[in-house]
Amino acid sequence: MAFEVRVSDGKAGDRSGEVYELTDGASTVRAEVWPQWGFNCLKWQVRQDDGHWADILFHMPDWEQNPVPTRSGHPILFPFPGRLREGKLNFEGRTYQLPLNEGTKKHAIHGFTPRNPWRVTGAGGATDSAFVTGEFSLVQDLPEALSLWPADFVFNVTYHLYLNKLRVEARVRNIGPGHLPFGLGYHGYFRLPGTNDPDIGSTVLQAHVAKIWEAENNLPTGTRTAPPPELDFQHPRAIGATALDNVFTQVTGTVGPHSNLFELARLTHPSTTGRLHVMADKSFRDLVLFTPVHRNAVAIEPYTCSADANNLAARGIDSGWQVLEPGDEWAGNVEYRWDPAEL
Repeated sequence: MAFEVRVSDGKAGDRSGEVYELTDGASTVRAEVWPQWGFNCLKWQVRQDDGHWADILFHMPDWEQNPVPTRSGHPILFPFPGRLREGKLNFEGRTYQLPLNEGTKKHAIHGFTPRNPWRVTGAGGATDSAFVTGEFSLVQDLPEALSLWPADFVFNVTYHLYLNKLRVEARVRNIGPGHLPFGLGYHGYFRLPGTNDPDIGSTVLQAHVAKIWEAENNLPTGTRTAPPPELDFQHPRAIGATALDNVFTQVTGTVGPHSNLFELARLTHPSTTGRLHVMADKSFRDLVLFTPVHRNAVAIEPYTCSADANNLAARGIDSGWQVLEPGDEWAGNVEYRWDPAEL
């Protein structure tokens, strides 16, 4: 069965551009990537027995009229995920002031990449999968932000679509001239195919993380503790009315067969035998769980670091914050696996 990439024109909000659809020849699975909106994989869908498409990645119904970059699909958060306190990056004796674009207008949030256009550098199909690769750098794609970060970078992400999984491969190269501090996160919104619930409450969540970052006003204090019972999903249970917006750490998931990826989380539902597995390599040491106000999905977000990671690292706290030497590279992989009939 051959996979292919189809390119069409799309428009959301005030931006028009090419939309990349990855699909198999039998049209049983598809993914839709929007380079002009942060290289967001807006849709990942599987064909149901009745012929209709069912979403695994949730997108807001008004996407084309109101494409808020971090509220649909699979937003890519770089060079920092989560909030950065007061938008200040203190690094090597210099303070960089970032735009205060978080909801309260007191902090910066989610870096440069989810809100700006990317360039597509490759796409193609093969027997078992299709892929599309996007690239983002400050000098080429957002030169007005060069003064806001210590070094420029080349950041590549490749989406690979298979019959039963969506693989996300990332690569970062520091092109200098100085050291490059960074963290990476993915803000995917998920729901299970075959469910018709009005909200996510009946979906069963299990998260393989033993600690939670204590937070004040959504910023970590630097202390990690066992999660309180109402936020503890180490054993599978229904999400119910739980309101989640928390950063967890200390991954306890096991390595999957024939893979170096750990299971971070899984979703199941009483009315379907299918499961969604969220897998990542050891670079992704933190996990954000978030229930949006509409509660039509749950965000399961692999992070390489905590929120406000630079400021925690400056205090000597192991936050996962990374620094690349000029010319050095980093790579990390995440997979989302859909098993439609797993027992």
